[in-house]
Amino acid sequence: MPSTTLFAKRVLTWFDQHGRKDLPWQHDTSAYRVWVSEIMLQQTQVKTVIPYFERFMAAFPDVQALAKAPEDEVLHLWTGLGYYARARNLHKAAKHVVSEAQGQFPDTIEGLCGLPGVGRSTAGAILSIAFGQRASILDGNVKRVLARYHAVGGWPGQAAVHQKLWDIAEQYTPTRRCADYTQAMMDLGATLCTRSAPDCERCPLGADCEAMAQGEQKAYPGKKPRKVLPVKTTFFLIVRSSDGNIWLEKRPSSGIWGGLWCFPEIDNPAAGTHQCLDLWGTEPTTVEVQPGFRHTFSHYHLDITPVVVELDSTAQAVMEASGQLWYNLRKPPQIGLAAPVASLLKKLAASGSQTTRKTEY
Repeated sequence: MPSTTLFAKRVLTWFDQHGRKDLPWQHDTSAYRVWVSEIMLQQTQVKTVIPYFERFMAAFPDVQALAKAPEDEVLHLWTGLGYYARARNLHKAAKHVVSEAQGQFPDTIEGLCGLPGVGRSTAGAILSIAFGQRASILDGNVKRVLARYHAVGGWPGQAAVHQKLWDIAEQYTPTRRCADYTQAMMDLGATLCTRSAPDCERCPLGADCEAMAQGEQKAYPGKKPRKVLPVKTTFFLIVRSSDGNIWLEKRPSSGIWGGLWCFPEIDNPAAGTHQCLDLWGTEPTTVEVQPGFRHTFSHYHLDITPVVVELDSTAQAVMEASGQLWYNLRKPPQIGLAAPVASLLKKLAASGSQTTRKTEY
């Protein structure tokens, strides 16, 4: 194994020639921009994050703008990026930084970890990239590089394995060029030391990589024990008024799709008629059961069946209450939508809700 100094030197030499240096958050670098990018990059690939980051910065160029924004606007710009607790925590953290720290981000691991949604690795990335401090990171890419380099067996979600990788990360983190080293380690995992097709011949660490020497690159890091995901079912009640607007309700701030706007959920298609009677005092003119589809979360599958009901003009006088609205497909409001809801609304707007199956109750 090379010395800790030589390890960092090899990584930085590779970065100078091949590393990514033109990502949006690498321009006009600030703690705010790095923080937003790091939160977005949690469990999400760079190519997916870039357009979201650019739209987010256009809407909220600084932490003050983010802190002042309505939650719905923040969630609207997050729609489709997933893991919506990240957006809610981002909003809460912005308010904290503005109200409690005069808009200045903490410059210590402890201070940054005190912000909602910021863990040790994210804090290390902010410190090294935005502040130039020596701070280690251990995101998914870095775990893979270090686990292969030292043939660290076991799933990194296990406490002992996780701690061992942190110890290695701390050992190799240099005192100079901290920002470049942090980006280089992320780039190595993202572009060369990939999960399924590592390009070991081009890797600057290949000569000393234990996994490569064993010919067992794909064995590291160890995989999470497989667990069969349970399956849940629900029906989305898509209520459409005579003028084509769609009824939405805001979900509670905690739980799945917290704070996002969704269709009401019902137990079966017939329940749609009863709910229309309860809310508007009228039966739907038609009930259309559309083909179902599956939406997968990290811990379960959700099988969703859309049920589209049409209301006559008598429902138009119904006023919206807090947490309820008629969604105008032609002039959509800027609100946060759960991904399957956004997809269905897009289809409704494009096709006028063409269905392949119709059932009347």
